[in-house]
Amino acid sequence: MTDGVEQELRALREEIERFNGHRFVQVQNSLGRMLFQALLRGMAVGLGTVIGASILVSVLVYILSQIDFVPVIGDWAKEIAEEIKVPNGESASDTQAGASGAD
Repeated sequence: MTDGVEQELRALREEIERFNGHRFVQVQNSLGRMLFQALLRGMAVGLGTVIGASILVSVLVYILSQIDFVPVIGDWAKEIAEEIKVPNGESASDTQAGASGAD
């Protein structure tokens, strides 16, 4: 019976050594690598959230701007769409203020 236990312990030691040699365990054992990966993961999640929200809001505003049978929502969405479409990073209110100031 002791031979069976010794063989099991030897096999267990070999498995643990092989497990400790895996890249995942080596990365988790290094605080710097783990923090760097957490930073990258957080940046990816933040970027994905911003891009996803931008796409979602753009699609929603486009759909709402196409609705003409509800005047309040349609006009509101068209105003937002006009604010977004102004070239050179100027807002529509800046362009209107500049045009009225030139008169």
